[in-house]
Amino acid sequence: MTPYPPGIPAVLPGECLNSGVLRYLRTGVEAGMNIPDATDPSLRFVRVVRDA
Repeated sequence: MTPYPPGIPAVLPGECLNSGVLRYLRTGVEAGMNIPDATDPSLRFVRVVRDA
C-alpha cells in the first residue's frame, strides 16, 4: 500500500503487518490520505493470507 501522493510504500506485498503500520495507515485515512492500492480503502478490513 502506498499513500497518495506516491512515495515509498508503507507496506509491500507479502510483508507482515504490525500495529504501528496499521495505526499509521488508519490515522492517515482518517486525516484524508488516499490509499488507492487497498482492497478496502477505509482500512476497516485487511485481507490476510495464511502462509502454509
